[in-house]
Amino acid sequence: MGRPRPLDVLPTLVRHYGEPFADSSAIPSYYVAQMTRQHVTVALNGDGGDESFAGYERYWATGLAEKYGKLPRVLRRRVLEPLAALVPDSLPRRSRLGRGKRFLQAASQPASQRYLRWVTYFSPEQKGELYTSDFRAELRGHEGQRWLLDEFETLGRGGLKGLDAILAADVRSYLPYDLLVKMDIATMASSLEARSPFLDHKLMEFSARLPYNFKIRGGVLKYGLKKVAQDFLPTEILNRRKMGFGVPVGEWLRGELRPLLEDALLSSESRLGQWLRHDSVRELVQAHVAGASDHTYRIWSLLWLELWLREFVS
Repeated sequence: MGRPRPLDVLPTLVRHYGEPFADSSAIPSYYVAQMTRQHVTVALNGDGGDESFAGYERYWATGLAEKYGKLPRVLRRRVLEPLAALVPDSLPRRSRLGRGKRFLQAASQPASQRYLRWVTYFSPEQKGELYTSDFRAELRGHEGQRWLLDEFETLGRGGLKGLDAILAADVRSYLPYDLLVKMDIATMASSLEARSPFLDHKLMEFSARLPYNFKIRGGVLKYGLKKVAQDFLPTEILNRRKMGFGVPVGEWLRGELRPLLEDALLSSESRLGQWLRHDSVRELVQAHVAGASDHTYRIWSLLWLELWLREFVS
């Protein structure tokens, strides 16, 4: 199929998804589905494996944050957190230093707030800077992140904590509202049928009963699943560092997508202008384009939302 062409595929995906869908991995998912359909009509995917057997770094970070919280307060507040503040915002979100900065920014917070910081692109403070005063007043008490906090806190009141709580939260939010939607639409748009064997309810119920050290051991994520798979998969695959289904969106926004980005978000015709402050959006875009900060996923979210509004809202 050749090199991905974001200017071609983005409008196509906005129409296929039919909703504001800010997960940039929809692009590689769509291309993989297109390529797969050239050979088969039904394919298997791994959705649910990470959420059942602890495959994301935030699961390991949850246990690390609990240990971090036991360090002397003076060490955390006067040494480690100021050091994190020195890490430049221009570093990619997924770089080691970038991940370390995000961890330290969230590690001292309550579990629900920590989870929110790790799974969202905009902090409440960043949203507040973007919103117009009228929109901020209209939203008071109805912020979009509230439902996720409520979900996490409900799980806590039900007796779940630590790794079990964050796994359950992902199964009830990230999995059905992001991953399954992404794969379902990407495959349907390609006339491909996808099956998710890890979502078998008996397997998920079984995995939910497994202890922590079967899922994470010695820093190894999905430890138990990898032990089962070691007789079937090469060592280099089992031991390879987890690789997200990512594309160079940050580079695209500074290059190929920049004209579309500026037309969509910085023009006087922007639909988002009725809710967001134009100067704040411009600062966000300009900082990213100049390389002063990495706002890849924030800008991508706004761009998709703007294109969706233009396509579906009269």
